[in-house]
Amino acid sequence: MLPFLIRRVFTMVLTALCLTFIVFFLTNLAPNLEKLAKSEGNARMTDAQVDSWLASHGFNEHIVVRYGEWLGFMPGWTHTNAEGKVSGRCIENGQDPAEAPRFCGVLQGDWGFSTVFKEDVSTIISKRLGLTAVLMFWVMVLMVPSALLLGVLAGMREGSKLDRTLSTFSIGTTATPEYVSGVIFVVIFSSSVVGLKWFKGTATSAMDGVTFENFFLPVLTIALYGMGYIARMTRASMTEVMTSQYIRTARLKGVSFTNIVMKHALRNALIAPFTVIMLQFPWLLNGVVIVETLFNYKGFGWTLVQAAGNNDIETLLGCSVVAVFVVLVTQLISDIGYVFLNPRIRIS
Repeated sequence: MLPFLIRRVFTMVLTALCLTFIVFFLTNLAPNLEKLAKSEGNARMTDAQVDSWLASHGFNEHIVVRYGEWLGFMPGWTHTNAEGKVSGRCIENGQDPAEAPRFCGVLQGDWGFSTVFKEDVSTIISKRLGLTAVLMFWVMVLMVPSALLLGVLAGMREGSKLDRTLSTFSIGTTATPEYVSGVIFVVIFSSSVVGLKWFKGTATSAMDGVTFENFFLPVLTIALYGMGYIARMTRASMTEVMTSQYIRTARLKGVSFTNIVMKHALRNALIAPFTVIMLQFPWLLNGVVIVETLFNYKGFGWTLVQAAGNNDIETLLGCSVVAVFVVLVTQLISDIGYVFLNPRIRIS
């Protein structure tokens, strides 16, 4: 297990470097940098003034060098203006350049400063990610047990009316995007069109305190979309297990149907859905963009939309680091979990 973990961690580091470099390269294309210069400087800046602004803020260096500075592998840039004043990536306002650290990147905990929110990126992401974590927690609480129950019930008796009904429901929920189901739920349960004002059509107040009234609709919107996929995978896996030879042997021995399902079939049937469930974490982290925007819940997805719409490069880069980390870690947990769910699987 230890050699496997070492190899996987090494692969994860290389993957994270490649993915973050791609995001860094795309966000630092010339049009984006020109837009940044004009938004931070003057919208009527000439090309020469844009080049001067970019040079004074370290953007004239090679992309690989700037990527190393952003990560914290290379010393931060410095610039001396015509008046002899020294500025730089690691030099704060009013700080003596001689006292400033040489390295100030992601590895040192300096994720940059947001040009939109006017706050440190690390502070923004920690706050917004915490809000999204609350949303993800309640989504998983509703989605996973419900999906597993639907899948097991459908897979126990393949071809029955219950199977066809639950399978149709699962396909319908997966085929309906969040922006469609979310709007339908708002119209039915929170607007005056139907008159069922059971829930609030916005989740803004949930940032201060989660209640059933202000948080159920966004949770239900996300949970329904992911529930169908997990249920279908569970149903397919359960159907395969129920036709296995050892299940037939248990039936011939007179074991009750309930014991066959709970003690023999369920554990083996959960191997495939386990991977799907683990994949829901990165999907939830990035898939909440629509729902958080729709319900005005200012979490990680909402922050990502605001950063992308306003060319907030530092915040976009910080969000990419979090997204890559979550994807890689959940994949590692999924692989390790396979071993515990099925002892026949060994890691060489």
